[in-house]
Amino acid sequence: MSIDTDTTDLTGTTAELRQAAIDHLWQHNRDWESAARDNEPLIFVSGDGIRVTDSDGETWIDVNGGYSSVNIGYGRTEIAEAAFEQLKQIPYFPQGSANPPTIRLAAKLAELAPGTLNRAFPVSGGSLANETALKIARAYHKRRGHDGRFRLISRRGSYHGATGGVLFLGSNPATPRSDYEPGPPGMAYAPQPNAYRCELGSTSSEDCAVKCATAIEELIKFHGPETVAAVIAEPVASGPGAVMPEPVYWHMLREICTRYDVLLIADEVITGFGRTGKLFAVEHFDIVPDIMSIAKGISSSYLPLGATLATDAVAAEFATAGKHLKHVFTFAGHPASAAAGLKNIELIEAEGLVNNAAETGEYLTGKLLELQDRHPIIGDVRGVGFMQALDLVADRETREIYPAEAKLIERINARFKARRLLIKAHSGHILNLSPPLCTTRDDLDEILVGISETLGEVEAELG
Repeated sequence: MSIDTDTTDLTGTTAELRQAAIDHLWQHNRDWESAARDNEPLIFVSGDGIRVTDSDGETWIDVNGGYSSVNIGYGRTEIAEAAFEQLKQIPYFPQGSANPPTIRLAAKLAELAPGTLNRAFPVSGGSLANETALKIARAYHKRRGHDGRFRLISRRGSYHGATGGVLFLGSNPATPRSDYEPGPPGMAYAPQPNAYRCELGSTSSEDCAVKCATAIEELIKFHGPETVAAVIAEPVASGPGAVMPEPVYWHMLREICTRYDVLLIADEVITGFGRTGKLFAVEHFDIVPDIMSIAKGISSSYLPLGATLATDAVAAEFATAGKHLKHVFTFAGHPASAAAGLKNIELIEAEGLVNNAAETGEYLTGKLLELQDRHPIIGDVRGVGFMQALDLVADRETREIYPAEAKLIERINARFKARRLLIKAHSGHILNLSPPLCTTRDDLDEILVGISETLGEVEAELG
């Protein structure tokens, strides 16, 4: 098929583009036969704030802002202009050199990050930020003569990326990895501190937090501290539905890692840059990790960008000749991406979007609790800021979820699509809400009407 390559003229091309996608495009987590059957993929050509317009001129609300990543909202031409101006100056950089926007971005991150997280390795996305974190952790111990420290502890239910190394961190039914097994050696798994579904049988959120943190210490002791390189965890876990533990969990985790000389990695790929109502979610717990991975909101996904931050103490092990980090990506430190990131951060700060996520996030929590009062299918409302979730149940008393044959997820998602709400339930019972930080109360009211109507219709169908 011959496709018009003029990206400025998008009228009358939906059928051609959709067929070309079915014929040639390998989409994220999607087969092309079902896409064709569902008259997809949807093709979006413009956006403004939380709304996007498809190639047929229909407007949709992107409830989760891309992959919980378009923090600033769509249509910010200031970011595009910053990248364009940089591309006109120098589009890339010679080997072994640096460039002004990447240097300025590293300095800005050091200014913003908690504690002494002053050294940044730039990357092009969240998976690579976490891959870099793992390499730093293992190399750090080798620099100090502890060659046996290779194990990595993550939590069941967590998600840290899709590339070969981080794929085997955590586990999530929405991202099965059976196709890629066997996994690498050295992976150990701890419980997720999800108080609503605590796998250790706790009946209170604080007890669950304490038991889950203690379980990580027991894992370290079981395998031997001399074999453990790092613990990696998200301050608020998106995969299992905005799981935010009691502060005691992170306080214990920080103390346990320090005691056993294990590095603590905070995965802030989703939570960073205001999503939880703090610039970084670790600020809710007043702790400083040894390594912190960031992406998504750093550029609001306008261009691929991420970074891995290390404390002064960790970075010092790589400072001298012969001890440098043996690590490189072609697009790490790309000047246009860095320029976009700097402008994005400037806008987030200037427009008070972190505070908006905090204040309007409280409004969202209240409205979700009102929905819970009206809809028995909502078992739990959890999260913080603009990172919240509903845990859907067949029975509130037992917290049992609907069986697969009930097709709960399919029923819900079809109704969201009919209402032009870009939001999908997943994992059999989870509905995440991570809107752009520019979302207003009026926006939330419109979204919540659609969610309430959808849940009411599904409840009526399922009896």
